[in-house]
Amino acid sequence: MADDHATDDVLVTLPEELRGELKDPFGPIETDPEALLAAAGRPVVAVGDVVTHHLLAAGSRPAVAVVDGRTQRGAVDREVERAVTGDVDREVDNPPATLSRELVSALVEAIGADDPVTILVDGEEDLAALPAILAAPNGASVVYGQPGEGMVHVRVDGRARERVRALLERFDGDVDGLFAELE
Repeated sequence: MADDHATDDVLVTLPEELRGELKDPFGPIETDPEALLAAAGRPVVAVGDVVTHHLLAAGSRPAVAVVDGRTQRGAVDREVERAVTGDVDREVDNPPATLSRELVSALVEAIGADDPVTILVDGEEDLAALPAILAAPNGASVVYGQPGEGMVHVRVDGRARERVRALLERFDGDVDGLFAELE
């Protein structure tokens, strides 16, 4: 029954033909967490276990961290897992290649919270940067991993939101419901 609920909770699914477009980073790639943090606006939203670990190791807990215990389709090592899941505030379901109502709602709440929030995803958090860019305030930073390259730093502004919104409009499913959750 839990799987049926998770399927019912899916707002949108990434179509196969859009997967290639997500390989292009939405911002500059940074390999130095200290330099990224120096340039970052606030709040900082981190999507991914390795990105979150790098920011924590640099002495900064992101305002929002979205993690799933995996990196590049494999489990993260024990050190990373302990560091990023030590302060889990919320657990949500989000099947691979989807955005669930539960994840999007948790993101919106976390971005509006006064204290840092870590969201642990059962499933996959890979697409969470997209709704984070729409939900975060102007000037905020959304940071996610670019496999084999580094951390992508997206400064949230109208242009970034337009690019993400145009991409999400091409997803399968309840796109209007997704945008309603983000308002």
